[in-house]
Amino acid sequence: MSAALALRQWVKARQHPLARFAYALAKGFSSAAVPVIPALHGTLYRLRGGALALVANVRRALWDTPLFLSQVRQRPRRVMLYGGIPLMMGPLDISVGEDCRISGQTTITGRTSARSTPRLIIGSNCDIGWQTTLAVGTAIRIGNNVRIAGRAFLAGYPGHPLDAAARAAGLPESDSQCGDIILEDDVWLATNVSVSAGVTIGRGTIVAAGSVVTKDLPAFVLAGGVPARVIRPLQAGDAAPFASKETSDANA
Repeated sequence: MSAALALRQWVKARQHPLARFAYALAKGFSSAAVPVIPALHGTLYRLRGGALALVANVRRALWDTPLFLSQVRQRPRRVMLYGGIPLMMGPLDISVGEDCRISGQTTITGRTSARSTPRLIIGSNCDIGWQTTLAVGTAIRIGNNVRIAGRAFLAGYPGHPLDAAARAAGLPESDSQCGDIILEDDVWLATNVSVSAGVTIGRGTIVAAGSVVTKDLPAFVLAGGVPARVIRPLQAGDAAPFASKETSDANA
């Protein structure tokens, strides 16, 4: 044991008056701070926030957005990235609609053993939240006005085969384990929702936080649970905020 480590443990044990004094001194230093002056420090806090926002916006405009869009086949004129650049791995064919907001903490992966390039199609006016993973096995199709909250997981492929020997050998999953995921217009996935391969979620449906969707869900229902099931239909007042722009225009 080094002398420094031995001294540290001696101080932490506090079995000697000198050790107790040294421990109290160290604790005092570790929590030391000048007194708060509300007018001064409040102003400094706001200035710090403004400076950080300015730097983030400059980086987004000059660096994050162009680099992200260089990997997108169908490029929107307007897209908002926040918090960096999404992590993109594997073969991917990506299309993004107008006015989407995508967290830089999003992970987008494409199945490496796919017969054709996995496709990710994101409609217009969509939100993709913090730490969401889009694992594209064959295709993930996200409609217009879709909201995907943080830590969602769209699992279009599992990454490993069912057979233990095949997993041990490092073989990929089989085609039967993969499938399209479709989120129709106006769908809302709350925080930490998982969606399995082969699932379609109907238009306007809301999926409660923490749910695991393993089978298709119809349009305009509230669903939740593990596995997710229909809880109740959405009423007219529930569905109205999620009506698409096209529907609003048609009814005008």
